Amino acid sequence: MAGKKDLVRLRRRRRRKQRAIRAVVHLLAGLGMALLYYAGFSFFFDTPVEYELKHSTDALRREYEALTARYDTLATVLDNLAERDRGVFRTLFESEPYDLDAEGRTSHAATYEQIIGRSSRQLRRELRRRTDDLEERLRALNATYLDLQRRIDTTGRRAGSIPAIQPVINKQLTLLTASYGMRFHPFFKTLKSHQGVDYTIPEGSRVFATADGTVTSVAMRNSTSGQTVTIDHGNGYETLYGHLSRILVQKGQRVRRGDIIALSGDTGLSLAPHLHYEIRLDGMRVDPIHYFFMELSPSEYQRIMRIAQTGMQSFD
Repeated sequence: MAGKKDLVRLRRRRRRKQRAIRAVVHLLAGLGMALLYYAGFSFFFDTPVEYELKHSTDALRREYEALTARYDTLATVLDNLAERDRGVFRTLFESEPYDLDAEGRTSHAATYEQIIGRSSRQLRRELRRRTDDLEERLRALNATYLDLQRRIDTTGRRAGSIPAIQPVINKQLTLLTASYGMRFHPFFKTLKSHQGVDYTIPEGSRVFATADGTVTSVAMRNSTSGQTVTIDHGNGYETLYGHLSRILVQKGQRVRRGDIIALSGDTGLSLAPHLHYEIRLDGMRVDPIHYFFMELSPSEYQRIMRIAQTGMQSFD
């Protein structure tokens, strides 16, 4: 009897052990299937958090690309405006504009090192800030350009009234023999204020109007200046041409820059055939040499200044 009871007890223990093993195997199989299902689902489908993060990243990428495109467009516009400003500078001053950015180029390497150390979020904020700043600068620069364009248009309309060329053909610059300032008078032999310039030219040489204007005075006889012509150019400018041999215009006649108004001569109180030329601004005589900017380059201007300073005696 005892042997049968032990055998039954052993069989029961073995069945419990088998059931436990089967339960563990089923549990492990279920866990494996769950892991495989989760891995497959995660591979083909996004969780809500992942979906939100991915779309947020896509939005940031699109925003970054849009900001980059805006920055490139603004940089192109600024380059075009800078080139247009350089063209205006060349037109007005007939020289190359100053390169004010030359010193700034030396700091580019340091700036690059600073950029490398920044995060993507910081770079996006910096790019957005700089883009907004560029747009503000572009608006200000465009307003400045429009104002400059208006000023250029206004000056262009009045440019013809400025006596900006020499009254005679003087390509070699050697005909100007007496300049503005204190000079020895040829007859009194004392220093006197010479309020114009003298050109030593053969009698009968052509004399040109140096700006657009109206002839206001034609003097056929004058004890000192001989035959003279005075032209009112407007905006406070007047010019006088003295010691002429023949006058080719009449009082009240409109003339343009470059028109032949007279022939040079030796009339009046004159040491030798020459042309005496004056510029008056608001009634005050000014140095004509400073008004030859339409005809002379900077180097030619310096040369004619040196030539003029060597002549200490006037011809009238």
